Amino acid sequence: MYETVVMRYLINFLIKYSIVLLFLLLEVVSFRMLIKNTEYQRNVFLSSSNSVVAFFYQAASSITDFFKLRSSNESLSEENTELKNQIMSLKKELEAAHSELSDSLNHSQYVEQEYRFIDAKVINNSTNKIQNYITINKGERDGVRPDMGVINEDGVVGVVSTVSERFSVIIPVLNPKLQIVSKFERSNYTGPIAWSGEDYRYVNLLDIARHVDFNQGDSLVTSGFTTAFPEGIPVGTVEDFQIKDGDPYYNIKVKLAVNFRTLSHVKVIDYLFYFEQKELEERTQQ
Repeated sequence: MYETVVMRYLINFLIKYSIVLLFLLLEVVSFRMLIKNTEYQRNVFLSSSNSVVAFFYQAASSITDFFKLRSSNESLSEENTELKNQIMSLKKELEAAHSELSDSLNHSQYVEQEYRFIDAKVINNSTNKIQNYITINKGERDGVRPDMGVINEDGVVGVVSTVSERFSVIIPVLNPKLQIVSKFERSNYTGPIAWSGEDYRYVNLLDIARHVDFNQGDSLVTSGFTTAFPEGIPVGTVEDFQIKDGDPYYNIKVKLAVNFRTLSHVKVIDYLFYFEQKELEERTQQ
């Protein structure tokens, strides 16, 4: 009974749309004969087919590459950190070799490596507040501790403030609580930088006296006077400056080397002699 009903509906469907089905069948047959018997049409069809297939392959490849991009960025960041650690080690070995060559007493001198770098991913970041903070995915179990300096490939980011087992919070340059002593790369004259809370791209360089010689575009780097940063890490460049008659210090606007709006990976600086230096300084102050 069920099969009879289905057959009746099928026959009615074929009768109702017989003209349309016949037209489609004739179109397919005609198109096949045209492609088969005409060289030019066959070449055009094959060329068009290849173009369509190539387009879909390219689209699929682009989508795949997009989803692979995140893991590739993390892998590149880890590789860059490893290379930076190797460069630091090689630099110390070269310094040791140079000392040996220039040592008139004819005995070797070993120069210890002072820094290593811990790669981390930014998982929270703000740039539009007066007091901004950054959270990273590395903590105590990874060797991160408070007061460590933080950089990226472009320059200074900030200093570690608080640490848990797996995470750390950084006070960035975009926070009035943090002032980092910087120096002109050309003249070594130093002064602290401080954020005014306005534009995430700029900070102010303070305490630069009237007699100091500098120009627009001059580079600022870390002074090396703290355990947080080694000497020579880029901070920014002089964007603008002015001084009023009678003022002892310049008003200097500095464009930061780091773009905090695109910050994704950072490197925490581990100063290997931190505890020894801190203990000595604390004993001296007692």
